[in-house]
Amino acid sequence: MTSTAAHRAVEAVWRIEAARLIAGLARLVNDVGRAEDLAQEALVAALEQWPASGIPDNPGAWLMTVAKRRAIDEIRREVTLAGKVELLGRELPRPDGPELPEPVEDDVLRLMFTACHPVLTPEAQAALTLKMLAGLTTEEIARAFLVPTTTMAQRIVRAKRSLAEARVGFSAPGADELAPRLASVLAVVYLVFNEGYAATAGEDHLRPALCEEAMRLGRVLAALVPTEPEVHALLALMELQASRLRARTGPDGAIVTLLDQDRGRWDQLLIHRGLTGLARAEQLGGAIGPYALQAAIAAVHARARTADQTDWPRIAALYAVLARVVPSPVVELNRAVAVGMADGPAVALDLVDGLGDRLRDYHLLPSVRGDLLAKLGRPVEARAEFERAAGLTLNERERDLLLARAQECG
Repeated sequence: MTSTAAHRAVEAVWRIEAARLIAGLARLVNDVGRAEDLAQEALVAALEQWPASGIPDNPGAWLMTVAKRRAIDEIRREVTLAGKVELLGRELPRPDGPELPEPVEDDVLRLMFTACHPVLTPEAQAALTLKMLAGLTTEEIARAFLVPTTTMAQRIVRAKRSLAEARVGFSAPGADELAPRLASVLAVVYLVFNEGYAATAGEDHLRPALCEEAMRLGRVLAALVPTEPEVHALLALMELQASRLRARTGPDGAIVTLLDQDRGRWDQLLIHRGLTGLARAEQLGGAIGPYALQAAIAAVHARARTADQTDWPRIAALYAVLARVVPSPVVELNRAVAVGMADGPAVALDLVDGLGDRLRDYHLLPSVRGDLLAKLGRPVEARAEFERAAGLTLNERERDLLLARAQECG
């Protein structure tokens, strides 16, 4: 295997296994920061060994075993507690052997609640969990938060230091601690889903495994707190959006925009589940919660059998309510798109132009502006906007789409 192929394989494995690897290690060493360090050390070992030895049959088990062995070495050197050594290292298999048996508890969910501890700011909670749960790079997380990479790196380092200084262990919260930390956990689950639904960087537009993991965690949360409307609303939102996954890319991986998608490929089971979950959230009194409003928007799309049947005035009205509940320039940009479909591109362009200062480096702003300019018969300006958007995105599929849109402008 070539070094380049091995590196790509390691990266792919890391994307899939990072969450469970770090969560499993955190349960053993009771320190999420150290757990991530051990996981990274195992990753380095894979980068060194796999080009020569090949990818093991169970790469996740290989990484876990290497990381656990390093944890044992540390304990022997620094603590020499025979009980912990026995707990961690009892009959460790070879790195290419079977995985050690794990307890039934959901370690990934416990990792999320640990990283969402109140000692951290909401921004730090989300950033730290994304890094550990989704295996995202610091640069990718910075893009998701629209901040410089150096700022995000400092935020993550400070978050891990704060957890260590506060001696936060690896555990799920008690009943009295659940409510204050639930909002942060929901935000992180949705960020993970969004990274799977539209990857910030890389060769692929979609990362379905992240969407599946986010929905799995959403279902666990819904069972854990069945009377919380926003939990059901978030799960409904993810299911309604995930129903389009098969139609969002073509056979060659190219992006297929919403208006051009074959709606016959939308997953009707997920749509049914999403609509049922949204109804449940509304019955619990959560109709104007942030996730319920977004799920209601997704439901309008799901109910339209063709793109022409989409109730854009309804979507624009829902976004207007959402913008009042959760003020955000990104929400305003989405509202502008809906307004453009409902009332025409000229009205929408005025709204978009008012967002320039707040979304200066956000690639979807020039993308939306380019689309509106093209509809208004201003191809030269539209082409410049599409090219600017292509220069801002880190995702290759998105860049291809934007450059193709620029080319269509002549």
